[in-house]
Amino acid sequence: MRCVPLLRRRSGPPLLLLALLLVLCVYLMVGDEPVRSDVCYKVPSLQMLTRRFVCTLEALQRHAQLQLSSQRTPHRRRAVVLTGRHPTSDTEVQLYQRVLQQMDYEVHLSRYAETSSFLRSTQGIGGWSLLLCLSTSEQSCLRRISFSHLQHHQTVNLLPGLIEAFSNVGGGLCHFYTHFQLTESSLPMNPHACGSTNQKVEIPLDSFPDSQAPPPALVAMVNVYVLVTSVTPLTSFLHDISVVMTIQHPRGRPVKLRDFLLQHLDPAASHQALRQVKQVISKVLQAAAASTNKKQRTISRCLLCFQLLTFTLFFSGSVTPVVVQVDTQLNVSALSNDAFDQQITKDLILEDTLDFLLPPLSHLSSHTHLSSEREGSQYGGCTGTLGVCLSEDEFLLLLHFQLLMKTSSAFQPLYPSVSSSSSLPRGLSDLLTQIEGFYKLKTNRSCRTDEPPSQQPALSSSQDEGLCVDPHLRQIYTDPPLILNPPFHPLVKEYHAEVTFDTMTVRIRPEPVSLACRIHLDEHRGPRMANYPVGLGNSKISILVMDGSHPEPVIMSIYTVHVYRESRPSLPMFGYHVMCSFVQDCGLLVQPDRSCGLQPHSKSQSQRNACSSGHVSGRWVVPCLSCSDNRTCDWREVSWQADGCYHPIVDHPLLQDCMKDRKLLFIGDSTNRGMMYFLMERVNSTLEDWDKAHDTLVYRNLNRGRTLVSYSYYPQFWLEKKQRPTFREALQQLLNRSQPLVNSNQTVLVVGGVQWLNTNHLRTVSEVLDNKSLSNILVVVKSLGMGFHLPVDGIRSLSLTEIRDLYRENDDIITTAKHHGYEVIDTFSITMGRYKEFLQGRCACHFHEVEKFWSTKLSSDRTSTANTTRTERTVHTLGSQSTLPDTEQEAGSQPTTYRVRGPVNQVYSEILLSRLCPITRN
Repeated sequence: MRCVPLLRRRSGPPLLLLALLLVLCVYLMVGDEPVRSDVCYKVPSLQMLTRRFVCTLEALQRHAQLQLSSQRTPHRRRAVVLTGRHPTSDTEVQLYQRVLQQMDYEVHLSRYAETSSFLRSTQGIGGWSLLLCLSTSEQSCLRRISFSHLQHHQTVNLLPGLIEAFSNVGGGLCHFYTHFQLTESSLPMNPHACGSTNQKVEIPLDSFPDSQAPPPALVAMVNVYVLVTSVTPLTSFLHDISVVMTIQHPRGRPVKLRDFLLQHLDPAASHQALRQVKQVISKVLQAAAASTNKKQRTISRCLLCFQLLTFTLFFSGSVTPVVVQVDTQLNVSALSNDAFDQQITKDLILEDTLDFLLPPLSHLSSHTHLSSEREGSQYGGCTGTLGVCLSEDEFLLLLHFQLLMKTSSAFQPLYPSVSSSSSLPRGLSDLLTQIEGFYKLKTNRSCRTDEPPSQQPALSSSQDEGLCVDPHLRQIYTDPPLILNPPFHPLVKEYHAEVTFDTMTVRIRPEPVSLACRIHLDEHRGPRMANYPVGLGNSKISILVMDGSHPEPVIMSIYTVHVYRESRPSLPMFGYHVMCSFVQDCGLLVQPDRSCGLQPHSKSQSQRNACSSGHVSGRWVVPCLSCSDNRTCDWREVSWQADGCYHPIVDHPLLQDCMKDRKLLFIGDSTNRGMMYFLMERVNSTLEDWDKAHDTLVYRNLNRGRTLVSYSYYPQFWLEKKQRPTFREALQQLLNRSQPLVNSNQTVLVVGGVQWLNTNHLRTVSEVLDNKSLSNILVVVKSLGMGFHLPVDGIRSLSLTEIRDLYRENDDIITTAKHHGYEVIDTFSITMGRYKEFLQGRCACHFHEVEKFWSTKLSSDRTSTANTTRTERTVHTLGSQSTLPDTEQEAGSQPTTYRVRGPVNQVYSEILLSRLCPITRN
């Protein structure tokens, strides 16, 4: 046997390259027949020679990198991402953009290869380094990309030969089975496991082992994810995350395969099962690779292309699984997407894939440098009985595989392996096997004497200790997907997004970079994932990244998402229009016996008379081009119209005069408080004092000091049930705080809220007023309202049946209030038709909000109370009579003022004013 390095170069080869060729030549002959000492030297052991060979490869790469670092900065690499039908807001698209930009790629997005201006240009032929074809653009890539003419530096996430091998030739039969005419017993695989026509696999009910069968008895369906980086020779890797389905948990759950096997088997059996998983998949991959067209092996091919596959394995009581389905895409459909498990698992595997395959720029450039350093030559060849030589392609494949083996990753080698079959031909495959074995056993040795002993990168000690040392988010998952501005990046903490009018909820789950960090929404003990109601206008979602290793969790960083929900689409009226009306929305049919949506409206002549009560039935009226299409309406002009009468608007002078020497007491929740602040703004023409109070407030100097307004929040739902004040106690305290009171309509009590009020509360009102000798005061009942109709986490959510029950209960409240002689504002009928137009708040029950703004000067038609208005707040303890006066605001050139906005709240608040100041009473 002779060993002859064959190398033709324009100039002398570097010493490192010659040394590599010599080691390679000798290495390829070891293990065959004895080597003649006059031609080549014999190494002491195959293991030692492998080490020398790998160390020479590493030294050669370092040499190339040093040469490149001394040259000018290389051109920035370009990546083309074909999204297909995926929107740019898709987290998969965002992940590719973020990771590639971090790796200094210039990213070009397009839907398909045919529509990519970059790929169609002359520059696009060889000007890109990476092409990523998402699932819906895969066929476009296969049609337009010539894989046989790709350059050495170009990478595509498809392997056409492998896709063909696992294609469906009919009934789910895999193509490579027909190529070799394999039978069902030829491989540990169901022959009909390929293609989209294959039915969803489920665990057969008769798959349980006999109760007398000895352990281990493992019954499960497991999806594992395989990365193939080359077909010829075959190189593949197995991701450590799997999706497991069992009889006990039929919905898949993501778990590390090794951990799952340890949970169900003893350590020895779990190790054997993992080994069997690798062997079964390797056998199937070998058969598929062998079936690829032999012509494809000899022509130039994509050296750095790769393919992610999903193998579904079935354990039926044995540690040896059977392949029951193969998908040539990353398939996570077995997972539930209610908690974003599909997106999170898919993104995690894709990000691991990019981090594993796309090395730093210097590493990839060193490969290209080795290729360009010699042109038209072979890297080495040994003639004789072995006759093995490495072509340029094979040598680059070997370098790439060696680099992958050095990379710390969630992928573990699958094939080749030191336990692989020995039937493989001698040559490159053997080299790859020995390289895999070297890095597998390399725990305390290093090729460089100046490096510390090499160790497998383990989890950081901070993760072991539960410390959140990297308090950043990896992604923010939402449903529907939000288009964040700016696009998501872990280092950016504030985002804005817009949603349409019909989007009433957003489900959100932020995912941290480190599992040691805890995520809470809005507050320290908030949920990790939640459904958020999105009110009209602006809403804010705060994401707290916390370290839970301390006795008291510590906030490490805060992300904020501002969501703006658009108003109802409106078409301004400039000419012809018709009047339309509606009582209820067809999306929430509260009264099934009545019509829903827009109906033609005719104005009644009897509407010339003012309404005699605040609970007269009515409807919303709006001008439209057509009552059959609500998109043709001018929703800026929508108004509430009572049936047969009208509610007069009380002008400002009359309102101020009507409120003179009156005391108005409000008891109820935040919807009641919204009416109070609207009244205060109307009386004073502005609102200079506002508090989102959940206790008791007293305003003594409204209307130039001639009107008192007091408020008590009820019910105090945040307290333990035994600690909550009763309605009777809360009402009595409000009356006491507002003394002195006169027993006439100069004293007004407004009681009500969203959905807590019932007829018993009205009887309590009557009893308390009688005991206080206040039976002649004016009582106004705000009836129930729409709210709690959305599926929001952490609060109750009403079904349609429960909402219809509320409507009937609302009628009972109105009847009881009339029996006691009380005025009623029927807010349920008013909010029912516009339930989608709620503003901020988790209950979706607020139809008002208070805005803050700066006034440059005091308007002439209002009276400033900046120097005199004082807010008094009682402490939460009901029995305490102490007050906590707020600091008086000093008058200035630019006082802070507020205004109450919300057209629905404005309607029933104006009805309240019309009942407080009717023409007859005036």
